[in-house]
Amino acid sequence: MEDLFAFVIGGLYATALFMMLRRSIAKLVIGLMILSNAANLLILTGGGLVRGAPPLIPDGLEQAVMPIADPLPQALILTAIVISFGVLAFAVVLIHRAYAVIGADDMNEIKSTDL
Repeated sequence: MEDLFAFVIGGLYATALFMMLRRSIAKLVIGLMILSNAANLLILTGGGLVRGAPPLIPDGLEQAVMPIADPLPQALILTAIVISFGVLAFAVVLIHRAYAVIGADDMNEIKSTDL
């Protein structure tokens, strides 16, 4: 199962980089979204995939009974989702403003206004 996740993560990273290298600003933002999802999936897979095991220690025991899910990757992913949503919202507003001023979605048009 983890081998499949490795290929999916690699595909997501490749797709994100491809989209981020396009000339369109909208495709850049889509690439950022895919990149954040790939990073979240990488964190989840790196933490170990345990199905049906809660991250809890039963009452009366001092150590967890194996298998147990690691709650740290889940907490990191929740934080990353909030941060990526904030970055996405900022990027969408920035793109909207740039399109209103320049009137184009092309990165070359934005470079030509620097003079």
